Amino acid sequence: MRKDILVYGAVGLAVAYLILFVPKPVAFSTNVSYIIIGLIFLALVYILVRTINGHFVGRRIVFLFVGIAVVLPFFMNVSQPIRVSPEVQIVYESVAQLKPGSKVLATFDYDPASAPELQPMAESFFRLCLERDLKIIIMGLWPQGPQQAELALQIALQDPAIVAKNLQRRVDYVNLGYQTGNEFVIQRMGTSFKSMFPRDVDGVPYDSIPLLKGVNNFSNIDYSFNLSAGVPGTVEWVQVAVDRYGLKVGAGNTGVQATGMYPYLRAGQLKGLLGGLSGAAEFERATGKTGSATFYMLPQSFSHVIVIAFIIIGNAAYFLGEKKKSKKEV
Repeated sequence: MRKDILVYGAVGLAVAYLILFVPKPVAFSTNVSYIIIGLIFLALVYILVRTINGHFVGRRIVFLFVGIAVVLPFFMNVSQPIRVSPEVQIVYESVAQLKPGSKVLATFDYDPASAPELQPMAESFFRLCLERDLKIIIMGLWPQGPQQAELALQIALQDPAIVAKNLQRRVDYVNLGYQTGNEFVIQRMGTSFKSMFPRDVDGVPYDSIPLLKGVNNFSNIDYSFNLSAGVPGTVEWVQVAVDRYGLKVGAGNTGVQATGMYPYLRAGQLKGLLGGLSGAAEFERATGKTGSATFYMLPQSFSHVIVIAFIIIGNAAYFLGEKKKSKKEV
């Protein structure tokens, strides 16, 4: 068992290294890509037929197919249709309708563990805001949230259209950093931002930051976007900033957390919602700028299809075994 774990771990690390650090070869042509997909489908059908005939596959075959489903799409020239859902469209329209110079509060409540789902949302959101000349105020209730914001901001600032604007820190965007206190921080910001963030992340006093002139509390914020992976997060922003102070808040959540946000969305307390990697890809489609979420959606979809296929095969094996058992008992 330990040997298996070591082997699978080594293979996993090798695959991760290839994906992240090794330059990609030229992608397969579209025709070759569809041929490969067809061969994988036929292989699954073959496994299903063998299972029905009583020849069960081991878990290593399942792991192999899942590994293929995750890695192979990186080298395939296949596009996946992405439809923008209404809740994602609301986030886009909420930002697109703001006038140039409007103040946007971006709150980062997650850490690197949730970055694969939430970081693409942050990059697209920053890019959209900066393209439309909106002023961004960044903060976080998680210690590593403002750091994730900086990473996303640097990606957005590399866009040629944004580079041409010659944007300046603390004039067009500012990072206030992290503050401990959870809901108390949100509550206090309802009356005074400065009381919670007397300085920005670089130590510059609040009153010396041009962007923050006239920004006292939530009444001076035109829209807020919360990226959340847990507590504190979107729920706390809705309960305090929305319900008590009337702040307009949109949200980007991990796939696991997003399902719990729909009651707030239906009640009108949330002005839009991006859920998981699919929500991030939909937002990229809405903004017209393809990013990492769209790129990673294909491997995710492939792996989901493979898992569903083996669930069907597993159920076939189970019912076949039960049928044989009942015959023996008779």
